[in-house]
Amino acid sequence: MEINLISDTVTRPTPDMLKAMMQAKVGDDVFKSDPSVNLLEQRAAEMFGREAALYFPSGTMTNQTAIKIHTKPGDQLICDKYAHVYNYEGGGVSFNSGVSCKLIDGHRGMMTAAQVEAGINPPDFYHSPLTSLVCIENTTNKGGGACWDFEELKRIRQLCDTRSLAYHLDGARIWNALVEGSQTASDYGSLFDTISVCLSKGLGCPVGSVLIGDKQHIDKAIRIRKILGGGMRQAGFMAAAGIYALEHHIERLSEDHEKAREIGRLLEGLVWVKKVEPVETNIIIFEIDESHIAEAEFLEKLAEKGVLIIGMGQGKLRIVTHLDYTDQMHKAFLKILNEI
Repeated sequence: MEINLISDTVTRPTPDMLKAMMQAKVGDDVFKSDPSVNLLEQRAAEMFGREAALYFPSGTMTNQTAIKIHTKPGDQLICDKYAHVYNYEGGGVSFNSGVSCKLIDGHRGMMTAAQVEAGINPPDFYHSPLTSLVCIENTTNKGGGACWDFEELKRIRQLCDTRSLAYHLDGARIWNALVEGSQTASDYGSLFDTISVCLSKGLGCPVGSVLIGDKQHIDKAIRIRKILGGGMRQAGFMAAAGIYALEHHIERLSEDHEKAREIGRLLEGLVWVKKVEPVETNIIIFEIDESHIAEAEFLEKLAEKGVLIIGMGQGKLRIVTHLDYTDQMHKAFLKILNEI
């Protein structure tokens, strides 16, 4: 039995999701004539209380499009040093938009309004880049699935309004934050200019993300998506998976979170574990005490047992629970950890 805990992107469509995909009504989405894609975009926009949405093949392209919408070459965006748009999108901020990043030294991928304000360049000082955008990631990947304080997000919104900055949410795992918090999707929709949401992480779809915002932003996004090569034809087969996931796979995320918390509690009690980051959602980040066992040896022992996890550098390891991680796998994995 293979237990793949590298990411929540490793899932495969459930039988019912596959059935929905095979029954999808499709057209040519480049001409906006795919009914399933149109329905997915409509559902996503309505869910977040916004005017429009646009389906993309990847979350990276979705974020990169949003950045291009809100900036001009030579501008600067503000994000936490752990942000996905800076660390894991291939340098696309500079390549695609000609924009630099002002990195904030936040906590577990989260920064405060005061830190954001301190990072804004004076708009009349032409020697420094013009600050034009603030990017937030919720939940934070490199921060171990941490959920932002919604009140802090509101304070940053107020700051953006005061300083005429755009505000983008990288909501790749916003579904996890929604399940754990008391806010609704429309609460988030009321705060941000644009929101990207991923369907292939916690929701278990094979591919796809959606950019959500006002019609004027999405009209711009269509052109940018075309430039980036993101136009798809009969994408409705994939969009049908997204529609199914929105209807059936959000509330069940609490099961992934509970499994993650159980793994975290076990790791905290093991002598060879140096540190475990707080576990809030479906991501566990921990460090090994190499005086007991080397990281490479630990990973090798797991691989021998059919367990796959990932290293994040600087001695940090990551485990991600997901739709395909069953109760049977969970029981077996806890036993394996106890026996190392």
